[in-house]
Amino acid sequence: MTPSTTVHSPLRLYGRGGELALLDTLLARLRAGRGGALVLTAPPGLGRSALLRHTMDGYRDGPVLYAAAAPAEQLLPHSGLHQLLSSAPAPLLPAASADVLRPGLAPTALLDLLRTLGTRGPLLVCVDDVHAWDRDSRAALGFAARRLGPGLKVAVLVTALAPVAHHPADGQDAFGGLPALGLGPLDDHASAALLDRLTDGRTDPAVREELCREAAGNPRILTGAAERLTPDQLAGRAPLPRPLPGAESILEAYAALLEALPDDTRLLLLFAAAAQEHEPHGTGADAALLLHAGQLAGLDPGCLEPAERAGAVHDDGVRVRFTHPLLRTALLRRTPLARRRAVHHLLAGLLDGPHRTLPRLVQRACAAHRYDPALAEALARAATAPRPHADRAVALARSALLSCDDALRGARFAAAAEHAWLGGDPGRARELLAQVRVVPAPGHVHYVRGLLALRDGPVADAREVLLTAAALLAPHDAGRAVDALLGAADAAWAMGDAAAYLDAMRRIPAPQSDPALEAYRAGMCAVLDGRGRQGRDLLRGCLAPAAGSGTPGGNDVPAGGDVPAGGDDPAALLRTGVAALVLGEIDAACRAGARALAAVRAHGPESLLPQALEHLAYGELRAGRHARARAHASEGLRAAHRLGQRNKAAHLRAVLALVASVEGGAAAAAEHAEAAAADAGPHGLAQAATLATWAVARAGLAEGRPAEAAARLFPLVRPGPLRGHFAVRMPAVPCLVEAAVLAGRAAEAAAAVEEFAVWTAGTADPQAPAQLARCRALLAPPHEAAARYQEALAHHARAGGGFEGARTQLLYGQWLRRQRRTREARGPLRDALVAFERCGARVWAERAAGELRAAGEAVAGDAGTGPLALLTPQQQRIARCVAQGATNREVAVRLSVSPRTVDHHLRNVFAVLGVRSRIELARLLDRDEKSPARL
Repeated sequence: MTPSTTVHSPLRLYGRGGELALLDTLLARLRAGRGGALVLTAPPGLGRSALLRHTMDGYRDGPVLYAAAAPAEQLLPHSGLHQLLSSAPAPLLPAASADVLRPGLAPTALLDLLRTLGTRGPLLVCVDDVHAWDRDSRAALGFAARRLGPGLKVAVLVTALAPVAHHPADGQDAFGGLPALGLGPLDDHASAALLDRLTDGRTDPAVREELCREAAGNPRILTGAAERLTPDQLAGRAPLPRPLPGAESILEAYAALLEALPDDTRLLLLFAAAAQEHEPHGTGADAALLLHAGQLAGLDPGCLEPAERAGAVHDDGVRVRFTHPLLRTALLRRTPLARRRAVHHLLAGLLDGPHRTLPRLVQRACAAHRYDPALAEALARAATAPRPHADRAVALARSALLSCDDALRGARFAAAAEHAWLGGDPGRARELLAQVRVVPAPGHVHYVRGLLALRDGPVADAREVLLTAAALLAPHDAGRAVDALLGAADAAWAMGDAAAYLDAMRRIPAPQSDPALEAYRAGMCAVLDGRGRQGRDLLRGCLAPAAGSGTPGGNDVPAGGDVPAGGDDPAALLRTGVAALVLGEIDAACRAGARALAAVRAHGPESLLPQALEHLAYGELRAGRHARARAHASEGLRAAHRLGQRNKAAHLRAVLALVASVEGGAAAAAEHAEAAAADAGPHGLAQAATLATWAVARAGLAEGRPAEAAARLFPLVRPGPLRGHFAVRMPAVPCLVEAAVLAGRAAEAAAAVEEFAVWTAGTADPQAPAQLARCRALLAPPHEAAARYQEALAHHARAGGGFEGARTQLLYGQWLRRQRRTREARGPLRDALVAFERCGARVWAERAAGELRAAGEAVAGDAGTGPLALLTPQQQRIARCVAQGATNREVAVRLSVSPRTVDHHLRNVFAVLGVRSRIELARLLDRDEKSPARL
């Protein structure tokens, strides 16, 4: 027994919310006097017995009859029913219950018995592993379960093994036609939560990911591994054993399922399992190849059908896939090594032609004995040909295993890990890196580790690892060393550390042979070093049409790797987009982002997909195209989760929070912001954290909480060590100024406006001049404010205002109404309302509608009847605010009136509506909103 960590039993069933809800419904029906039946099916180890026990433990309304499968040697006729009936207290069963065990009477006798018991009160019948019962007992229970009428207070819950859960020859179709629930594997989130609970959170994140991958969502395998792995193995200080300890019984159970299939079927399944060695993970085997292999082995063309009927594989005519990865693992583990090698030899002989060189070599490698330097070299050469990164990772990993030189083996494992990462499989990349035994580790290993941490780990750590990689790679791999430094700069940018960003960029040798890369390097250094005009002139060189036509230099594209023809290197295009955003050329940034996304979709690498979508979504957000930004960010978030890139997921969540602050309101913005902060904090993602905070503040501003918004924004914008991200501070200033003025803190925002004016002078952002004029209008004395607002609206008219233009119209109309120029205020407020509605800014539209009502104009959709129809527009607005829980002072701030004015109007509201308190007012308005006339 190996030393192990302290393991606690899980407090709950992870990832089974839907199944538990269905079981709760079954029990609720039973309590209500309506019986029913349910068959739970699942492959070994997925928790069907745990769900059954959970159901029994939660049932307290009557007796429970329970039976589990008897040992094989005890499978006598009716032994299952005997065990079931013996679990009941003696007073529960009538004397006639003995008839159930008499030959020939079991089916109807059991039904009669359950009907009798059901008349006495609710009865729950639970049978675990019913597939292992004797044939007569299964038939009797199935007969009775199908005939339980709705008036009987009897529920039957049975569990059965899947995928081979029903064998008509054995009578296991006795439960056919009954409601069935098939359990699938736990998803990644549930698997990780279970493992953290079992090990008190002491599992290293990379090890946790590898364990979840190996367990394939099987909770029993995770439990067994947690019990038997050592602390060093869980912490990542020692390699994990293969197969995982505790998985043996599960693999044996899967193998036993396959043993029931015909010999020819098992052989064809072995071909399918072996053929997947040269295929990307999860894609299955080529059906045509299996057909040829079967013909060569003399197998019947239809011999796969028993495996399909048993639910072991799925054949769509193109690919053959195992329904669960552990079936394949169990089959290979049970098959002797010599037989596996023979199968690989046969497949290698079938993979002829130059287009199949790499798969053929992989199959030969699987059949090889220990080291084979010549075959290893052939695999390494084949991996340089243009092929998907996943295929190249497979070839290089096999090449490494056949290499006898430790240094060469380590280099090939590192190259395989890089291609696995680029192909979108970070878990496989980490697994390959763990096999590098060269000390000290080569620079290529540090490079890949840094890329992994940059997307899914503390970015400060990623920066240090990538700087180390660059130093080690510089003497012999200059291209990849530059990529490592660009990655270190990306990490520093995400951290919000301008000095660290400059340090990484200055380490890139100058000048670079790629003009666009050199312009980017020199321009970004100049901008962050305070030489804004020079930096902007240099960065414009990145926006030329040929900017993407240089040599590869992005931190996710390997030096010397494949670059799409026609100048569409996605990493170079993403740098172009960054340069455009720094310059304020928002449309150019969106064009570069769209080209980068198209290049990634067409040519890869898959690992760049979340980043391409993030850059494009942020550009669309800055351009005011919020619906497009939401679509791209949502797709990017799904891709980031699929590819295990939590840092990119946090950035995309922050973008979605900003979109929600326009479209969805405070609750939606807060939800996205909290999700972003969950990883932004531990991983040091200052940019994501700043964007998320800005989003929550802007949403609060839309809903009339300027004081709260100002409190959030001041720490991000004002100078000091705790301020927000250096690239986000200035775009957030207009929100800060609006919130500060409405909250009575105008004087504190004056310095930020002057800094914003300097930034506006150097940016090409078309909205910046209008935003600056609006900020100055908010701070201006009354005799200057109107001219400032008119100036801002003129800038918006030239730039295409959209959402920002509507905000200026709203503030201008609000200022006019405050100056008692009510008639003049209606025009800007009406324009603001229409513009907000056009761009989907629902909460902002509601704010504009409220201001328009207060200016004495009815708004489309206002009720003509109901209590609010009795009030003036200003009284309606005050009543709504009070009903939402605002104090008089908070209402005064929202509506730009004095607290005394609010108090005066509120007294009149109470008198007109006949209410005596704020609670009564809220209830009255709530009833009005829910009335049929409203709906």
